[in-house]
Amino acid sequence: MGEKLASLWYFGGLASAGATCVTHPLDLIKVHLQTQHRGSIGVAGTAVRVISVHGFMALYNGLSASLCRQLMYSATRFAIYDSLRNRAIHDQKKYLLFYEKVYMAAIGGFVGGFLGSPADMVNVRMQNDVKVPVHLRRNYSHVLNGMTRVIQEEGFLTLFSGVTMASVRGALMTVGQASCYYQIKELVLTLTSFSDGLRIHIIASFIAGLCATILCQPLDVIKTRMMSAQDYDGIIHCVSKTAKLGPLAFYKGTVPAAIRLIPHTILTFVFLEQLRINFGIPVESDLGQD
Repeated sequence: MGEKLASLWYFGGLASAGATCVTHPLDLIKVHLQTQHRGSIGVAGTAVRVISVHGFMALYNGLSASLCRQLMYSATRFAIYDSLRNRAIHDQKKYLLFYEKVYMAAIGGFVGGFLGSPADMVNVRMQNDVKVPVHLRRNYSHVLNGMTRVIQEEGFLTLFSGVTMASVRGALMTVGQASCYYQIKELVLTLTSFSDGLRIHIIASFIAGLCATILCQPLDVIKTRMMSAQDYDGIIHCVSKTAKLGPLAFYKGTVPAAIRLIPHTILTFVFLEQLRINFGIPVESDLGQD
């Protein structure tokens, strides 16, 4: 019987929020690429256009909403995943199989995506605001102002525009990140002589971020389009209109998505491990950290 350090339920939200502070400009560029209806302006061109027209700080439009989303979405999904995983390990007295990690991650991600959807919708609108004509801009000052105005001007349910896609994306994202991260980490530790340190976290989280990008990109495009506009009657309508732009339209923003998500995943798990190591709760266990 050994002792290990367990994460507190909110560590996932804090770790993701910290990573967001670094990667938010890339998220904004990704949203701009996903919502353009014609043309093929790339990552560099989009960044240059935003900075030259609106200034460098425009790259951080929507940061308050993005942080709010992470504190709700990621705190929830990691808390549920860790709770289910720890309970299963304690009850079964064994390491989890990969498929068990997948369904636990999917449950946590789906619930987290649902709860984080309102902040995510405001985030998308704030990031996309600089693209529209001045007289059509919403000019939300921060996430709470955005949520309040949406409720007053469009109704409470508008906050959950695209919630189905956001929830499904949250499930796929957490499968790609959490379950793949822990599985890859376990495999690397088993097959190599590496110690459980920073190198392992970076390798495992890099691959997990790549998996999450591939799984989520089509859903991310649809979610972003539904949240940024009001001219879609539903998911099917949004998918059909996007499909008219060609199959590659579902992968608009893949490069900035990968450039953002992979570092975001790496930073999230590095921060998460540091929070666990420095502020975690000691618990007794006859199994190593999963």
